[in-house]
Amino acid sequence: MSDQTLSNSAGDTGDSASTSQVRIQLSTRHPDIALPENPGPILVNTNLRRYALSTLVNALLQSEKPIPFEFLINGTFLRTTLDQYLTANGISAEITLNVEYVRAIIPPVYLASFQHDEWVSSVDVLSKTSPAAIWAGNAGTKVPGQERILSGCYDGLLRVWNMSSEVIATSPSADEGGAHSAILAAKFISPTQIASSGLDRTVRTWEYSEDADGFSASITPKLELHGHKMAVNSLAVHHPSSRILSTSQDHSIRFWSTKKSEAPPTPENLLPSTSFKSSKRQKTGSSPTTATRGSLSELKSHTGQVSDTIFAPNDHTVAYSSSWDHTVKTWDLPSSRCIDTRSTSAALFSLTALPSLNLLAAGSVARHITLIDPRASATTVSAMTLRGHSNAVVSLAVDPQNSYGLVSGSHDGTCRVWDVRSGTSGNEGKVGHSLYCIERESAKGRGKIAAGEGVKVFSVCWDSDVGIVSGSEDKRMQINRGKGIVGEQPS
Repeated sequence: MSDQTLSNSAGDTGDSASTSQVRIQLSTRHPDIALPENPGPILVNTNLRRYALSTLVNALLQSEKPIPFEFLINGTFLRTTLDQYLTANGISAEITLNVEYVRAIIPPVYLASFQHDEWVSSVDVLSKTSPAAIWAGNAGTKVPGQERILSGCYDGLLRVWNMSSEVIATSPSADEGGAHSAILAAKFISPTQIASSGLDRTVRTWEYSEDADGFSASITPKLELHGHKMAVNSLAVHHPSSRILSTSQDHSIRFWSTKKSEAPPTPENLLPSTSFKSSKRQKTGSSPTTATRGSLSELKSHTGQVSDTIFAPNDHTVAYSSSWDHTVKTWDLPSSRCIDTRSTSAALFSLTALPSLNLLAAGSVARHITLIDPRASATTVSAMTLRGHSNAVVSLAVDPQNSYGLVSGSHDGTCRVWDVRSGTSGNEGKVGHSLYCIERESAKGRGKIAAGEGVKVFSVCWDSDVGIVSGSEDKRMQINRGKGIVGEQPS
């Protein structure tokens, strides 16, 4: 088919002085927005921007209602005119550019805030698409509108909320078998099990049970897991194998079973009655009805406190960890061996995986996120750096609907949404910038807040049904929602 030509009449065309042209070949990976016929290369003016190209695609689709589109060239979103893109990347206008289009990115909108009595350190979601529900199969089915949100708080309590901002369950106090101090991490293991950890050095599992009417529920202590000698920073859970990973300020990672029958007894010197006996003010000892157990193994190699850990997405016998010692380590869990270490330039505070891209994302004290390829074949440590935060990046979660999406929570008081396809190459390598910045509603009208004072974000979770949930120093759990925030999932 001979070249088609698009003139400047298509819409927002950028600088009208430019008259050079370039051939583009349009494509998409999504059948529902694919062109009915391949138009072949199309000759367009190089001063076109995204809006004009979106107008072109809508015209070719003969859309009744215009669809906003974004455009990717060589895996990067077009954020300039075509001419500026060609110049910046040293590409000749004589070649044919392959241009991929996807539905435009929708900004996340504020939905609600749930007030707490103290800082909200950890959040998690139970919905029909959350890991805990998927692992449980039909038993985990949640009807839309009946999702549950779990929060861990500095007052030492776990709370389960419904979508109407009502607390339907609260964990017991310390003298009734609950946590003895601030909770730092909390996760749904399944629709009927919760795991938590915190400043009292203990990992706990809980039984979660809802009444038939769904308006009330209970959180009951099930198992106390002892082994760490300092605060337990984070947890990773894997219900199919009944395993938990925990990280601690004592520089170690511990590997646990959620089944009492599989776990070894707690060593005598690590029981609360002995490890806390010197503190007269500390309420000590386990609840008489709560069983205690020790860890299956201890993973030691880090030289600083371990900030975060995850199971490998496709292999629960492998784990990754991040640490204040600037490293990301890979662990073989059956042998408890560290099998790989990747060193970065700063202390690392958070970790997650982008499985389809074979990348790990690590948030740092240096305000950026480093994307790391953990495979032995990788020739460089950093595949990309994401910049935009103004304080430490302490929590990360992946977009559950898109391979390229990521959300970060920072002590600067914001969450940022990223698409790792959106970046530029320079002296520092490939650098990505956030698509959207989610501010705390509690900070609106207060002007610029230095270093996130009073609104630091401690935890973020991204769920397909509920949205982006974040916990903060402002004593609130905030929900922001936007379907297709990072475009579409590649087919």
